[in-house]
Amino acid sequence: MTMTDPIITTSAPLASLSITEIERVRDIVTASELFTRTTRFAYVGLEEPHKREVLDYLAGVAERPDRRARVMLLDMATGHSTDSVLSIDSGEIITTSVLDGSAGQLPVLLEEFDAIGEIVAADPRWVAALEARGASVDTVVCVPLSAGYYEYPEEEGRRILRVLAFRQDHPEDHPWAHPVDGLCAYVDVSSRTITRLIDAEVMPIPSEGGNFDDPAVQGAPLTALKPISITQPDGPSFEVDGESVTWGNWKFDVGFDPREGLILRQLSFFDGVEQRPIMYRGSIAEMVVPYGDPSPVRFWQNYFDTGEYLFGRFTNSLALGCDCVGEIKYFDAVLADEVGNPQVIENGICMHEEDFGTLWKHSDMFTGSNEVRRSRRLVISFFTTVGNYDYGFYWYLYLDGTIECEAKLTGILFTSSYVEGSPYASEVAPGLGAPYHQHLFSARLDMMVDGLSNAVDEVDAVRLPISESNPHGGAFTSSTVRLASEANAGRLADATVGRAWHIVNTEKTNRLGRSTGYVLMPQQSPTLMADPASSIAERAAYTTKQLWVTQYDPAERYPAGDFVHQNPGGDGLPRYMAGDRSVDGEDIVLWHTFGPTHFPRPEDWPVMPTDYAKFTLKPYGFFDRNPALNVPPNEPAHECSHGGGGHADHAGHQH
Repeated sequence: MTMTDPIITTSAPLASLSITEIERVRDIVTASELFTRTTRFAYVGLEEPHKREVLDYLAGVAERPDRRARVMLLDMATGHSTDSVLSIDSGEIITTSVLDGSAGQLPVLLEEFDAIGEIVAADPRWVAALEARGASVDTVVCVPLSAGYYEYPEEEGRRILRVLAFRQDHPEDHPWAHPVDGLCAYVDVSSRTITRLIDAEVMPIPSEGGNFDDPAVQGAPLTALKPISITQPDGPSFEVDGESVTWGNWKFDVGFDPREGLILRQLSFFDGVEQRPIMYRGSIAEMVVPYGDPSPVRFWQNYFDTGEYLFGRFTNSLALGCDCVGEIKYFDAVLADEVGNPQVIENGICMHEEDFGTLWKHSDMFTGSNEVRRSRRLVISFFTTVGNYDYGFYWYLYLDGTIECEAKLTGILFTSSYVEGSPYASEVAPGLGAPYHQHLFSARLDMMVDGLSNAVDEVDAVRLPISESNPHGGAFTSSTVRLASEANAGRLADATVGRAWHIVNTEKTNRLGRSTGYVLMPQQSPTLMADPASSIAERAAYTTKQLWVTQYDPAERYPAGDFVHQNPGGDGLPRYMAGDRSVDGEDIVLWHTFGPTHFPRPEDWPVMPTDYAKFTLKPYGFFDRNPALNVPPNEPAHECSHGGGGHADHAGHQH
């Protein structure tokens, strides 16, 4: 069973832009002097008001803040780029900045991608290089990729893409199996010229196909699997009003942005007395995929799928029974296309419940009590396809107040020709390489644990030596260090001490007199593997630590800066934290870096089984006791809750 609604609710100050609002933005822009015949809309998104304005409005002490949009425009003919904020309510263009490219370019447009094949095919050097490899412009597809920043004089102030080729043997052939390696074109997409051609080495093109969707490649179907049916005869447990959702004790809003994709807003939990805020806003604010191949053709491969490509634009329309199973609530995703018209991605966001095993259980040896409760979680998710990779982002809410965010990575590896003994790639098929790489996500967590006065305590496990107070050596304890200001608020995870970060309210206490809080539990994985002096380390400084804490500023939205494409570095978090503002008892934002370091396996080819990366936010002193005590047992109740002695096995038999 499905329910489908577009996200169109303009009465709330943080509601996602609706179809009508995007049309109004288009009309305001096209009627202004900012617009020419060759102008394209690179980004249209909600310009969010200051948090305090929103909270005052929700408290009934202020008017609704002005509905505003941020609009980035690119003139395809000249490269002229502007960044504007306009009022949807009044129609006024409030501010406009002109970008000269020195601090980054606007995101890459689909129209630029589409033009690449024609541009390179017009250059005889490219044609000759393909022919030297036994290929032609008619047998290859071109993959245009973001350029990074490497101080090439001819690229300053120009919009550059770097282009690799893959042979496609027939229309249904997946070209990723046939990289045309040793060759790369650097292209100025505005002047439509190749600025440099890197023809480093003629390498053999791998011949074996990778058509994972071909039944002949898949092999005989696995017929031993029986159907699994997930049903909720009484319907789902959540209620939806526009973008607002209630489920169990949870309340929150669902949002969408073409850059960040799915956004969760104003998460709060009802503790039996009051609805208590936990997180004002949560999203995946950036992700970068740095590759480890230093060859002349590939050293520059570092893609910011959020900031350079706006991965929300590539959100999938999800299908019942394939992407989501059970009683599903779908939300449509609404965004502006490159000529400013509204585009609706049907079923872009999926929400459903999942059984999640045991919530709590105990069989008591003294009283004979035997109680067990089933856990379930609410899942809010979306999938986006950026070139060869497919990414799913899943937010999980649990009955005990836990929040998790999980990235699911699948799709097709980015491939190369394999050189025997290469220290930078795995051989995944005969002659086919998959360079080592990382996927480093940044979750922007605008916390609001019991209010705006928050701080972060870094908590480590501490071993204690044998001593007079610990004569047998078995004692251990914990250490707690408060992060005082932004200067010391860039932190590394440490699995050896089980490091975690407690977000505490500095004004509220629980019944034990201790600060109410939530704990961020990282999944241990490497930070950026590139050298600290590298270009990518400058541009993606957020990847060098697992945690950053900043004082809230509504203009600080993205950890690698607003304009990531060809940005020379130093933007985003390094700039935000330069003022060394206090983060103790303040309105704070946490930026959490997580994600896998991938040494590809043969089993990852020709399509990759899903890999996972996640983090957890768990209540720690936020509640006075287990908040899930009142979850009722499953029916029939006597099988899950009774006072009889003995222990039941999984089949329900008594011993």
